[in-house]
Amino acid sequence: MQRAVITGVAGFIGSHLADSLLERGCSVVGIDNLLTGSLANIRHLRDREFEFIEHDVTRDISVAGPVDLVLHWASPASPVDYLELPIPTLKVGALGTHNALGLAKAKGARFVLASTSEVYGDPLEHPQRESYWGNVNPVGPRGVYDEAKRFAEAITTAYHRYHGLDAKIVRIFNTYGPRMRLQDGRAIPNFITQALRGEDVTVYGDGEQTRSFCFIRDLVRGIIALAESDVNEPVNLGNPAEMTIREIADAIISATGSRSRIVRMPLPTDDPKVRQPDITRARTLLGWEPDVSLAEGLGMTIDYFRSRVATAGTSPQGELTPR
Repeated sequence: MQRAVITGVAGFIGSHLADSLLERGCSVVGIDNLLTGSLANIRHLRDREFEFIEHDVTRDISVAGPVDLVLHWASPASPVDYLELPIPTLKVGALGTHNALGLAKAKGARFVLASTSEVYGDPLEHPQRESYWGNVNPVGPRGVYDEAKRFAEAITTAYHRYHGLDAKIVRIFNTYGPRMRLQDGRAIPNFITQALRGEDVTVYGDGEQTRSFCFIRDLVRGIIALAESDVNEPVNLGNPAEMTIREIADAIISATGSRSRIVRMPLPTDDPKVRQPDITRARTLLGWEPDVSLAEGLGMTIDYFRSRVATAGTSPQGELTPR
């Protein structure tokens, strides 16, 4: 793979994907409308084989020259974002995916779709295998994200079956690491920010709902392995080590040395009670499994957030100038 296009490149995962591909000798064209992404995540790439295009992928995507790989990561991904941006979330899942697939088809490129464990909804199967069809409320508040990703999977599969496109689908489970936003809305960045500021750590419900947390370095390694494989069926990527939300909150308070106390807030509508990937398919077909421990991953993430909390309110310098 010589040249890759990443939509949503200024986001948390997209920017780490750009790092990894550049390190492997690829040139990268990054596309983002900066609705939820930040130029601060990619400004360190300005002197490398990297081109940034500020563009909304729900409109036609045009990239000059050859393209070997298209990674479609554009979408609001945090409940805070997609609850505030329901229509853009649906549009990028439908129109954006269609346009990204069209680019890959026109260029004869491989295609990788960023899907999500949210396609399983509030699951009745545990842990969740790729063969599980899910338990999703299409008209609930989370439905705009869940159904956008389910549609994206359907159209990606259609392009593979009917156009012969070499398309892959990665179902991403909870992932954390540097470059997440202070006000991201997801558990780990919320808890770290609150703990570092000495604020109450807000746990929704009784805190007994479970999640499985994968460090970003492991996730990116799995995505690249999938992109390089001949696998075209959906693949779960995540850390199968399951823990309760209360346990991760306690771990973060301890790791930060904070005196924050945990307070309970009402559980959001349709919030999944359990979330744990079955990664048998990734282990078998990709030879992949996570190897970063929670303690190591939290340490690197807390260090990043500590520097962000200390400089919150300052403007990043040296940002890229998009075309």
